[in-house]
Amino acid sequence: MKSSSNINITSILKLRSTYLLVSHGSRDPRPQLGLENLSQLLSQKLPDSFSAVATATLELGPAPLHEQISNFGEHTLSLGLTELQILPVFLLPGVHVADDIPTEVEIAQKTFGSKLKIEVRPHLGTQAAGLTNLLKTQMQAVAFLPNLLSPKWILLSHGSRRPGGNSTVEEIASQLSAETAYWSVKPSLSEQIDNLVRGGQQQIGIVPYFLFNGGITDAIAKNVDQLQQQFPTAELHLANPLGASVELADLIHNLIQK
Repeated sequence: MKSSSNINITSILKLRSTYLLVSHGSRDPRPQLGLENLSQLLSQKLPDSFSAVATATLELGPAPLHEQISNFGEHTLSLGLTELQILPVFLLPGVHVADDIPTEVEIAQKTFGSKLKIEVRPHLGTQAAGLTNLLKTQMQAVAFLPNLLSPKWILLSHGSRRPGGNSTVEEIASQLSAETAYWSVKPSLSEQIDNLVRGGQQQIGIVPYFLFNGGITDAIAKNVDQLQQQFPTAELHLANPLGASVELADLIHNLIQK
């Protein structure tokens, strides 16, 4: 767990809660760096530029998530605050959001009893409209060669096997006039590109529905290079993942209870 704070008494009195951004966790350091940058951006939106904001991971962290929450809970109480809000930085409502995080929070809550209220806020993926706008920005940064045909886009997500777990992806893809593809379930990226090429599409953009660069986005880039060789008549372009930004911090700030 890492925190960012510039403590002063006036700011503490204006705060109701501390905030813990929870991500999946990765052996690759880049997602954690992106999460920490995001926590810094979020902290700037709280009273007097003060915040009690920290990051934690569900997996591959320094301790089980409930211990990370408990440690930050002790920090929360030391600030004279009695509320801790968990902000799940997840794009899909899969098992981690629905089951794993609430279970870890329940374990941590038992440590504090009535001294500290720990509340889980909606996950980041519920901010579909804002995420759609951010993805449009990533798409606009891609430069295609002049062509009479407009490019076709594929929104590539990790994907969820949970019933209804991909509904947000489908909703966003519809707003972007894009096809959907998934890294872990069907339809795959290669299947969707094949369908588009067979339909005469010459320019295809792929926008990753992922937060930060990491091992999976590296694998996606390698896969796109391979697919470019497989489909030489098509022009394939890969956009960047969302990345830490003021706009993404705004969406997380929307999750905070007013």
